[in-house]
Amino acid sequence: MPEASSTQRPVLSNTTVWLLSAVGALAVANLYYSQPLLADIARYFRVPASRVGIVSTLTQVGYAVGILLFVPLSDVRERRGLIVVMLGAVAVALTGVALAPSLGWLAAASFAMGATTVVPQLIVPFAAGLAAPGSRGRVVGLVMSGILIGVLGARTVSGVVGSALGWRAMFGLAAGLMLALSLWAGRRLPHAPPAASLRYGQLLRSLLPLARGEPVLREAAILAGLGFAAFSAFWTTLVFRLETPPLHYGARTAGGFGLVGIVGALTAPFVGRLSERRSPRTTVGVGIGVGIAAYLCFFLAGSTLAGLVVGVILLDAGAQTTGVSNQARIYGLPAELHGRLNTVYMVAYFVGGALGSLLGAWAWGRWGWEGVCGVGLGMLLAALGVYLAGSRKLTA
Repeated sequence: MPEASSTQRPVLSNTTVWLLSAVGALAVANLYYSQPLLADIARYFRVPASRVGIVSTLTQVGYAVGILLFVPLSDVRERRGLIVVMLGAVAVALTGVALAPSLGWLAAASFAMGATTVVPQLIVPFAAGLAAPGSRGRVVGLVMSGILIGVLGARTVSGVVGSALGWRAMFGLAAGLMLALSLWAGRRLPHAPPAASLRYGQLLRSLLPLARGEPVLREAAILAGLGFAAFSAFWTTLVFRLETPPLHYGARTAGGFGLVGIVGALTAPFVGRLSERRSPRTTVGVGIGVGIAAYLCFFLAGSTLAGLVVGVILLDAGAQTTGVSNQARIYGLPAELHGRLNTVYMVAYFVGGALGSLLGAWAWGRWGWEGVCGVGLGMLLAALGVYLAGSRKLTA
């Protein structure tokens, strides 16, 4: 028995861990390249801003569907092969985005791209399962750091590339990167046999009863969805706000806000320590409050660059606080459920993000920046209501 275990868990080299971190960063970036480029895409296809928001919406809907359908496979299929296949599939989808002849084609290809960009959700359990027990925390931390850098850096890279070479070039370059990573992963990643003997259908059927039976998971998923809806409403419409009077900035500046968000993201280690001293649920409440403060800043000072910068720092800090704390809560539940807990949580998270993108673009077309602020504040106030309603029942 120990022998089998050791063959299933070869120690990862430092080089492989760093490369996995890079794969996570480059893969998750696919979800965010479009956001600073939406105004350019709207002009190219000659459609209003409210219509082009469907690109961000369907990207996130696709990601939620991909998590639901493909991530559970990592428990019952060989993980290296699954990672290779998904990297190849997202390369094909990105090619479809780059070559899209119409907005409808672009929206459909964006959905496919989102659905196949699930590699970040595959490599974390892959790395954790193959790491030596004593270094598992360090390995997972490095991979998660790479994913966070990808989320924050994607908008900056796409803003620069889109301004210089056009929006199609960004997705063409991303397709080439994913193909190269697929070839690398097939040659360099170690074999990782499946961890469970359940059938795929059994795994999927167990998700709904799990969500019903775990009140901590249920609350964490609802709060995550509402929080990410507020986050996405802002990022989907930021480029339109920057282009209108009195600001008059373009995609490059919108992308630069990704770097500003790093300041907010640096709260993660502090939040982790605070949640250990207090409780993860307490810091979830703090994160919701910081998010509300961010949207008040957007509403009161969103016509100035300084106001937007301060708001972005607060918004990213709030999102990071609720995200880290919610995941600490669900990973406090039984270890044998972690894969499925993460699936339920992340599906709710990105369904919320898709809803926020859709409502944010719609509100921008109808009421402008004040409408976007109303959507974001509404989502966060709803989250606050859910949080307060559960305060008497839940402490974890």
